[in-house]
Amino acid sequence: MAGTPARETQSMIAQPIAAWLTGEDREVAWRGDHTLMLSTLRRQVLSLSQTLRRQPGTQWALCFDDSYRFCVALLATWYAEKTPVIPGHCRAAQLNEMGDALDGVISDLPLDIHLPLQRWQDDEAEGELPALPADAALVLFTSGSTGAPRRVVKSLAVLEQESRWLAALWGERLTDCRILASVSHQHLYGLTFRIILPMALGQPFAAQQLFYSEQLVEQLRHPDYRHTLISSPAFLRRLDDHFPVAACTLIVSAGGALAWQDAQHTQQTMHCPVSEIYGSTETGVIAWRQRDSDAAAWICFPDVRLQQIDDDRWQVSSALIENAAGWQLDDRLQVDAAGHVQITGRHDRIVKIEDKRISLSEIERRLMALPGVVDAAALAITRHDRQGIGVVLALATPLDDHQLAAQKKRWKQHLQPLLESVALPRYWRVVATIPVTTQSKRAWPQIEELFHVAG
Repeated sequence: MAGTPARETQSMIAQPIAAWLTGEDREVAWRGDHTLMLSTLRRQVLSLSQTLRRQPGTQWALCFDDSYRFCVALLATWYAEKTPVIPGHCRAAQLNEMGDALDGVISDLPLDIHLPLQRWQDDEAEGELPALPADAALVLFTSGSTGAPRRVVKSLAVLEQESRWLAALWGERLTDCRILASVSHQHLYGLTFRIILPMALGQPFAAQQLFYSEQLVEQLRHPDYRHTLISSPAFLRRLDDHFPVAACTLIVSAGGALAWQDAQHTQQTMHCPVSEIYGSTETGVIAWRQRDSDAAAWICFPDVRLQQIDDDRWQVSSALIENAAGWQLDDRLQVDAAGHVQITGRHDRIVKIEDKRISLSEIERRLMALPGVVDAAALAITRHDRQGIGVVLALATPLDDHQLAAQKKRWKQHLQPLLESVALPRYWRVVATIPVTTQSKRAWPQIEELFHVAG
């Protein structure tokens, strides 16, 4: 079962990655008032690729704050016949934990790690680039349902196919656009939409990520440019309607559920409806919708197939999934006869908080490693329309209130370098035993009741 998205305008041609660095000189990115040119990008890719060729090993993690430098490192790693690894974060403690899967790290950040570190340099070299390896690919790590990061491989062919689908969907709306983004390139959504897509279409992208409405307003002050905003529901939710924001040609949101009231507010503020993308690291893009009503249905991209495998489970297959068997979705879906899709919930232990994919299983695994903890359960708690992580712990030795307060402080210090800030527990409960059902499974209703009182 599949839907066919309406072609909004005549499509643009997405260049293959091997052609990104060819052609006449042009602006590829900008950083503040500084324009970054294709000729410089080409020389820096050549220089870094030559440096990497002299390094042992093949698996090199990219950890960058700056998207232009990330793009240089991504291309240089491929041209050096290495494999770029995108860990999804830039935390030193977790990079060290991934040591068996990495041969080194390339970064523009001051990382204190045990792995070989290639620090960013603005070096350039003259000469011809070699051909890209036919089997070039990249590796991403994403939160798995078991709590351990899941390794996902993406070939160049898949990345190029995805950019062609997006170019076909939005066509001339992307023509002559400058690409702004409030999401990180360290995840597939940001990588695809703020690096791969603009490079494939020859459109300049912002080297710096947007965090605040004021930054967006400053970027949109230029009347000579058209702009596309690659965003998340969290950024759109915080848009300040007191700022004079100019219109965008296209606004894309992904990474979490966008509330209808936030979609309306965004359209009123920026004079452009929000287009949403549904997909995952494992599947790439699956479907899209223009959020012009609360119940707007998702429409699958061409060649995406959804198959119901039991009463409550769906499997997706497409050219973006290299496993011929497809991928079993963790989302609960309703699909009508026309192929229109509604998302009604999730099956797994992954939650979205501030549009970040948080593994409750990983949090529990980290909690179980804390001194004195014999059992742990984590769940998402909503208070005052804001979600945070709540945890329930069973301890080897009972603690009085004073001891527990001191221990919580030590636990938080231990967890801070290991978890993203939104994954750090906000609400804590300590019990003699964590409630279970008669089948010895977690009794989640009783666990949730522990948070009905303040604490």
